[in-house]
Amino acid sequence: MNHQRISPGRTIGVLGSGQLGRMFAIAARRMGYRVHVLSPDDDTPTGQVADVEIRADYADVESVERFASSVDVVTFEFENVPAGAIDAVAKHVPVRPGGHVLHTTQNRLREKSFLQDAGLPVAPFCGIHSLEELQSARRGASAPAVLKTAAWGYDGKGQRRIDPTDDLAQVWNSIQTDEAILEDFIDFERELSVVAARGLDGQIACYDPIENLHANHILDISRSPGDVTPSVAHAAREIAHAVLQKLDVVGVLCVEFFLTRSGDLLINELAPRPHNSGHLTIDAHVTCQFEQQVRAVCGLPLGSTRQLLPAAMVNLLGEQWNDHEPAWHQACATPELKLHLYGKREPRQGRKMGHLTAVADTSRAAQQLVMAAREALGDNTT
Repeated sequence: MNHQRISPGRTIGVLGSGQLGRMFAIAARRMGYRVHVLSPDDDTPTGQVADVEIRADYADVESVERFASSVDVVTFEFENVPAGAIDAVAKHVPVRPGGHVLHTTQNRLREKSFLQDAGLPVAPFCGIHSLEELQSARRGASAPAVLKTAAWGYDGKGQRRIDPTDDLAQVWNSIQTDEAILEDFIDFERELSVVAARGLDGQIACYDPIENLHANHILDISRSPGDVTPSVAHAAREIAHAVLQKLDVVGVLCVEFFLTRSGDLLINELAPRPHNSGHLTIDAHVTCQFEQQVRAVCGLPLGSTRQLLPAAMVNLLGEQWNDHEPAWHQACATPELKLHLYGKREPRQGRKMGHLTAVADTSRAAQQLVMAAREALGDNTT
């Protein structure tokens, strides 16, 4: 497979231009690669640090093919890139992960069906294509469930909890789709994620499980090591390993888990790219998830996933700005703190603008540090 390796000095193309692409580009440039990015916007988080930023719609096949002809390999920083754009790129250069990975993970019903068929643990589910199917599936139900749109969902968007007394017609109309997935509601103990990478040679490297806490369906806090037993951590890594192998991933993929109160792991979602929960690897691990993505898509050996220090991360959302600039000097007064801002021009409610990471003797101590630092951002009195 030597002919498939992309050596430093050559050019990586990125479809999508948000914060994940930004951190990927920083890792790639540190390793000596050039980075070109294409998205429908300009002055983007990725474009600000890339060598070349191209503004074009993903449906503009001519522009996408011209972009592909200027690079040596292409990856993506979000999974909702249209299939047509991936097909256009693949005519010219390798796309990693491949279009088949995107096809599976872009649709929750396809994703869960793939996992179930592969013998991997998921919550009971069924496809829903009409109000009548929803009513039939919920007839006689005494437990809650979750209805999700099959496509275009993230950060809790496109999903609705259903209780036995809910008006199903109102629920169905609220999600505005003709294809959905109905899943049993899981009363979980905690949420975990395993970020993993698979190289061109089939080598797989998994980070230890990261424990995640959400607020309003958006990831709020991640900490590693997570509060799980060694047997649960081992099982989570093994499942992630199987997912990457069975899906034939070349690149980085995150497996999001529910850990049930009975100690079972269920796969909630897949993200075929670096993941918000893995941002703490930048400051706490030998090889961060973004360098791992560079190594994987370029055909280099994968790096060590060893954690150097316990760590925690908190997201910074647009509401952190409110009516004034956050007090960065107050947060940065914590010596163990790392500030990561994404270069987004306009803070908005729920928009991810950056994150804070801290290291400490334990992940819970690191969590206390980042939470206190985030609180201090609102103090502009000194």
